[in-house]
Amino acid sequence: MGYRQTRYIFLKELFHQIRVVWPIVSGISVVMVACGLLVGWIEGWRVTDTLYFTFVTGLTIGYGDLTPQHFSSRVLAIAIGFCGIIMTALVAAVSVLALRATVIDRDS
Repeated sequence: MGYRQTRYIFLKELFHQIRVVWPIVSGISVVMVACGLLVGWIEGWRVTDTLYFTFVTGLTIGYGDLTPQHFSSRVLAIAIGFCGIIMTALVAAVSVLALRATVIDRDS
């Protein structure tokens, strides 16, 4: 089996797995953005800064250039971080399942 066919099998399985977890990923994204907008409203940030903070925190990078000062904002930032960890775990799980299916199909 050639490289092209292996890549095709992987991408087919990856998109299939993404379709399965898409409702969960969408829900987590909505929760992250809602929490982020609430943090931005509490802190008085612009929407662009708020979305930037949300996704940087959600990806567990957290550069530190925007930091919440209020206690409630910090609690929401923790919630955003946990949502980001779950999202990262889902992406890793989907990738592993697609790789496993590729190996099984390739060996068959």
